[in-house]
Amino acid sequence: MGEGRVMERFIRTTVDAVHCSPFQTVLYLAGGASQIVGWLISVPGASNTVLETLIPYSRMSMIHLLSKIPTQFCSQQTAEDMALLAYNRALKLSTPGSPVVGVGFTGSLASTRPKHGEHRFYMSTRTADRLWVSKVTLTKGLRTREEEDKVSSYLLLKAIANACKVPVTSVSELSESDVSDEYEKQFTEDQELEQLINGQICFKIYSFPSDTPAERKIILPGSFNPLHDGHLKLMEVATSIFGDGYPCFEISAVNADKPPLSVSEIKERVKQFEEAGKTVIISNQPYFYKKAELFPGSAFVIGVDTAVRLINPKYYEGDYNKMLKILIACKETGCTFLVGGRNVDGAFKVLDDLDIPEELKDMFISIPAEQFRMDISSTELRKRSGM
Repeated sequence: MGEGRVMERFIRTTVDAVHCSPFQTVLYLAGGASQIVGWLISVPGASNTVLETLIPYSRMSMIHLLSKIPTQFCSQQTAEDMALLAYNRALKLSTPGSPVVGVGFTGSLASTRPKHGEHRFYMSTRTADRLWVSKVTLTKGLRTREEEDKVSSYLLLKAIANACKVPVTSVSELSESDVSDEYEKQFTEDQELEQLINGQICFKIYSFPSDTPAERKIILPGSFNPLHDGHLKLMEVATSIFGDGYPCFEISAVNADKPPLSVSEIKERVKQFEEAGKTVIISNQPYFYKKAELFPGSAFVIGVDTAVRLINPKYYEGDYNKMLKILIACKETGCTFLVGGRNVDGAFKVLDDLDIPEELKDMFISIPAEQFRMDISSTELRKRSGM
């Protein structure tokens, strides 16, 4: 079997294996490795793996992607930045509970004009607990641009397979005069949570479910200090009302008017969900309009007291039009609010008691009081237990 046939067979076998893995990926590629897109997309099962591919080829496109002018467009730092952005994007687009890979590639390969510098490229993959980056310097004049692109595509495919925990055995495409160097860093759970608190990653999912994953999420936000039967019952009722959706509880590690939760506090609260067999998302967005951007198309389960604050201009610098604009933007992402009745200032209130602006009414759905009443709170439970 010729070398070309061996490579084709390796590519097809590896792509098949990647598509059979549970990982989903977003790829950001600039300056090379273009053939990998065709390899991944042309094989059946691509929709299981590839969430999005972006090629920021122009200088301005890269600046927009990174939200900054990089010191060097083709560098290890730029590849790492691209991989992290791709990882966060994959988190937002992925099926809940699926592991994700962010892929960054930036290259300076052969072109129509002779290059003074090296023919080189940087690759980076980011998963929840691992950052990997590699620099490859190709021998000048040894290959055409198309051949350099194929080598970079081939090596990036191997990197993606490794990130997806797919075993890879193949012959090297590099010559003896080419130079390859790689670097890997593993993250502990504590380091992941620190990254979340400081805004490097947008959220972390702890999946302890018996539920079948669905594309749309049903999210019950709260502090869950502690998680109690009322929360579990509310989610059960909300799921039965909403129908098809993946139930997730959500805790923001960052608060609007309090210090952020510590790593140990987060882990302590997560433990409750593990014991209950429920999925919980740890995010860093305390505001609902930001949660809507993070989880577009989701149904948020809230109490009527939260709904009152949501439509109160006081929380939008006293500007009614600003409130309307922000919530209409939430609506346009496909978000809805399932509202449960609750005691507010000594009286039990439901959604119908609120004056919802006409433009927003179809965004709010009432949870009937006969199906669920939120008469218990975590604060009351803490008081009763002396916490």
